[in-house]
Amino acid sequence: MKAGDLLYVTRAASVQFLRPIRFRVIRVLDWPTYDGWVWLEGYQVNAAGNAVSRRRIFVQRAGLTAPPAVVPPQAGGRRSTGRDAPMDVKGC
Repeated sequence: MKAGDLLYVTRAASVQFLRPIRFRVIRVLDWPTYDGWVWLEGYQVNAAGNAVSRRRIFVQRAGLTAPPAVVPPQAGGRRSTGRDAPMDVKGC
């Protein structure tokens, strides 16, 4: 693990992560810890890869994984926005 790595942090890394986060490593802190655990400094990032908050986290190395791939919207596909719904014209 090194600066620039993108990690997926889940409960497998620490019970504090009830909801998984994506985490971009700035550095691995050289602080004394328990065997198999590590302090990381970095940024929590959103699905687009933009930093949303800077954090220091204490996690088990064995529980860290690569983030799942972000599935881009299908080309040519349409999402309903509600604008395509038929209008009620009885009152006109």
